[in-house]
Amino acid sequence: MNRHRTSRTTPGRGQMAEAGDDHGFWYDPRLPFIETRTVRDGRRYCFDPHSHETFSIGIILGGGCTYLNTRRREQVARGAVTIMNPGEVHACNPVGEASWSYHMVYVDAGWLAGLQRQNGATVGADFAAYGKTMSADPQLFAALGGLHEALSDPTADRLAKESAAVACLGGIDAILSASPAPRPVDDARLRRAADYIADHWAEQIALDDLCRASGLSPSHLIRSFGKRYGLTPHAYLIDRRVQVARGLIRRGRSILDAALETRFFDQAHFHRAFKRATAITPGEYARWVTPFPRQGSRH
Repeated sequence: MNRHRTSRTTPGRGQMAEAGDDHGFWYDPRLPFIETRTVRDGRRYCFDPHSHETFSIGIILGGGCTYLNTRRREQVARGAVTIMNPGEVHACNPVGEASWSYHMVYVDAGWLAGLQRQNGATVGADFAAYGKTMSADPQLFAALGGLHEALSDPTADRLAKESAAVACLGGIDAILSASPAPRPVDDARLRRAADYIADHWAEQIALDDLCRASGLSPSHLIRSFGKRYGLTPHAYLIDRRVQVARGLIRRGRSILDAALETRFFDQAHFHRAFKRATAITPGEYARWVTPFPRQGSRH
């Protein structure tokens, strides 16, 4: 598959790593509902447990890794498809010194919910979570590989890329089935606490706020939240702020503005939190995804 970094003078086209690079993002501001990432040597990019506000799905191209999802931990290898619903805490890290490589696709949950409704997978307005965290389906693996190739093709136009996204992602319901896994009795209460954090991330949240939102005692909340999400409430808050900052950078905001708007008290703190969640610095991410100026524009 050809991968090219688009010239900064080329209007409206996403970026991908040059041949020989071991890492890169693709993002096109004309298709804001989707983003991809390629890592060719996962040993260089290790993650703390984190989550995304998007639906995230990836394919293992070579080697293997330890895949942690809120609901399970397992070792996966070439041919595996990893599946993460919005908000699910997860991490993929190497096994010992073994190399591994992968593609990731990040899809706006609202956009994907629209496809689910069109396919009859859900009748509501909200995204219907998938019950599986991993698949070895060769058809799904091939479809996602084809989608990544189509999106990163510098000769493909907007219609071709958007059509490829709809064709691939509109077909995953038949393979994965949108049916959430059973949850413990406390899950609804813990979900209310997590939703409170997601809705109030810009505020100074107190433990009492989360207890009122969930109806749980402080000790029960702290203990159960960690078991359910793999993060403490505070770590979940920081993770949410990183997600918001990532979106701001993608839309062209400066790193300083993104840090300040997401309530990080200094850039060093923001840098550390961002790198723990994404395995790259805010500056590296900005260089990949910031929209390019059009030809002839002043900047």
